[in-house]
Amino acid sequence: MAKTKDQIQKLAKKVKLLILDVDGVLTDNGLYLDDRGIESKRFNVLDGVGIWLAHEAKIDVALISGRPSKATRVRASQLQIKYVYLGELDKVRAYQKLKRRLKVKDDQIAYVGDDLVDVPVLKQVGLPICVRNADSRVKRFAKLITKTKGGEGAVREVVDMILRAKGENPLELAL
Repeated sequence: MAKTKDQIQKLAKKVKLLILDVDGVLTDNGLYLDDRGIESKRFNVLDGVGIWLAHEAKIDVALISGRPSKATRVRASQLQIKYVYLGELDKVRAYQKLKRRLKVKDDQIAYVGDDLVDVPVLKQVGLPICVRNADSRVKRFAKLITKTKGGEGAVREVVDMILRAKGENPLELAL
């Protein structure tokens, strides 16, 4: 289902909302547990800057994760992500809430996922994206597969691509 660079740019130019899965997209898919069962996660700073750049460009950012996680909630707060849906195994339900709340259409939404629970949303959005290390069965639903693995700057790669398609220079937004 992968598209040409021109087709991707045409789709990316319309994006008003970027929705991200968390585990395997914003993280390296690892869960770190201490001896008390306290969970921590590794987030990539490049992705954080990418999310900040999206905010600067007036692109809404949302998280939809199948797992509840205090670490994810803390990171979302640090990045000023307003729309956070955790513990949502039915990701389509959260997706529909976001669409109504933000008054956006499918073709104005990009979604980045990596696993089977992401497929129902990937099938609905205008720009379905998978990270490089996504499950191979999921990649066939993506119009774009990142060069970078989840948790290693893939979200930043996506944001930079969307900004370029919109004629925005990420460097100028940062200065």
